[in-house]
Amino acid sequence: MAGSSFGNIFKITTWGESHGKGIGVVLDGCPAGLPLSEEDIQIYLDRRKPGASRYATQRKESDAVEILSGVFCGKTTGTPISMVVFNQDQKSKDYGDIASHYRPGHADYTFDAKYGFRDYRGGGRSSGRETIGRVASGAIAAKLLKQLGISCTAYTTSIGPVRIRSFDAKEICKNPLCMPDAAAAGEAGQYLESCMKNQDSAGGVIECRIDGIPAGIGDPVFEKLDANLAKAILSIGAVKGFEIGDGFAAALSKGSENNDEFCIKKTGTIGKTTNHSGGVLGGISDGSSIVFRAAVKPTPSISSVQKTVSQSKEETEISIHGRHDPVIVPRAVVVVEAMAALVVTDALLINMTARLESIRQFYRTDVSQS
Repeated sequence: MAGSSFGNIFKITTWGESHGKGIGVVLDGCPAGLPLSEEDIQIYLDRRKPGASRYATQRKESDAVEILSGVFCGKTTGTPISMVVFNQDQKSKDYGDIASHYRPGHADYTFDAKYGFRDYRGGGRSSGRETIGRVASGAIAAKLLKQLGISCTAYTTSIGPVRIRSFDAKEICKNPLCMPDAAAAGEAGQYLESCMKNQDSAGGVIECRIDGIPAGIGDPVFEKLDANLAKAILSIGAVKGFEIGDGFAAALSKGSENNDEFCIKKTGTIGKTTNHSGGVLGGISDGSSIVFRAAVKPTPSISSVQKTVSQSKEETEISIHGRHDPVIVPRAVVVVEAMAALVVTDALLINMTARLESIRQFYRTDVSQS
């Protein structure tokens, strides 16, 4: 199938199915010499693995990563990095009753429409487990970015109708919903308990900040930094909306309100007095923090009875059983973070060829222009 690769220079190709032998990724374009271990990657994978809280599917998977290539003596070699996570707790029989029925909110029908065939065990390639490869490679991108003083931080800003009212970065990793507001996390937990009691699910919003990125990263037409971020985030299965900076609120403002005025900062560099743009102007980073949000839909697998049809076009009813997340948002936080890191890393590597002087400096040539 097409569409399993992402990136230009820093490029990933994910593979595997939810109930297959394993899930993996091949990352190409990572520079040689980056210190890297399986533990570096496992930290990220542990943030998305199932069974981590009451609000995650109770599928028991260690999600232990194995690096198969591209690392020697603790450092990347510059060759493709191949990683795998073997599935351990598949219960394919849970899906036997729906093999010929289309689950509302899932990709069952569209897969059949495209391929004339589908892997009904947990959704196959459309399963959330596909994101394991994204997170594993995103962990490497994040480590590379750290060498450059750039960080990507994602967190939950809302679950259903409950929104954060304060921001404490230390709180993000202290509650199972990844919210930077302890009080809001408590309220969101109560809301989820109500959804679960009623055999229902919830959605929410994830925000991501990219700090330390210099001005001048990205391109002005088809490779816009914000456009590539949008594609990356919208490629995550449960994401149904993307906005950067003021986003849709910008449509309600005036130019005098939405424009970010420039100024000279105390450091003597050019800056902005506001950040309505979200850190990107004309598809190119402006030196401010990049801020974007992703809208995540409610988990489509719910126990409530829903109307559907079968492959033989018979109307029927369906109730989804098995192990499913009552809310996808918390486990998707690290996926958003990983995809952001991949986009920025790729853009930084592409940007190295934007100026002749940069190429000459890299090769240390003293040849004068003719």
